[in-house]
Amino acid sequence: MIGSSSRTRDNIGFVFSKCSNKAELFGNSGGRVTRNNKDRRVQRTKQLLREALFALIQEKGFEKLSVQDIIDRANVGRATFYSHFDNKDDLLLSGFDVLRASLRKRQREALSSESTVDERVFAYSHDLLSHVNEYRHLFRAMSGKRSGAAVQNVLHKLTIDLVRDDLKAMADRIESPCAVTDAVVEFIAGGLFGLLMWWLGGRTRVSVEDLNALFRRFAIPAAKAALRA
Repeated sequence: MIGSSSRTRDNIGFVFSKCSNKAELFGNSGGRVTRNNKDRRVQRTKQLLREALFALIQEKGFEKLSVQDIIDRANVGRATFYSHFDNKDDLLLSGFDVLRASLRKRQREALSSESTVDERVFAYSHDLLSHVNEYRHLFRAMSGKRSGAAVQNVLHKLTIDLVRDDLKAMADRIESPCAVTDAVVEFIAGGLFGLLMWWLGGRTRVSVEDLNALFRRFAIPAAKAALRA
């Protein structure tokens, strides 16, 4: 759910050594350095706010928090908070942007590889489960509350989008005459989401590896059957 995105860092010494004159240094190259430094500061600020939010959720619950509580814990100004987020709900759900980008990257890499169908399809599932497991305590702290329902909705939508794109890519690659229908997408995405909710609420601890194997054992044959001529 939460994480900070990494960005390529410019080596300032390299910039100086490659610039033939001051105009070049303080023109395009200097602008890139400034923008990258600003981007890194923005990402650090967002991460500080998320970390403050998560710590406070465990202490007092999301519903009882105010924006002032969050900025006090993060030692960030109110104006800075509102320059990045509309409210505490926006901050909470912003962590999914980082997760979505990470899973999409994994998905693209897998789908463009020359590995087997079984290895390419749903290749992001282990990463998704690992992420959810890392923030298990937060999911449980919000369970049964409005904030928990909002997080579940975003997570469900994310699984639907990922599954749909996987099935479409799979259908194109095997030249399947069968269309990827919403029913098939909902069936497989619903299975993954249902396993996640069962896993989070269960007393019996199942490892990420075992749950991932379970999902793939169910989902891959279902996907193949749905796309079979």
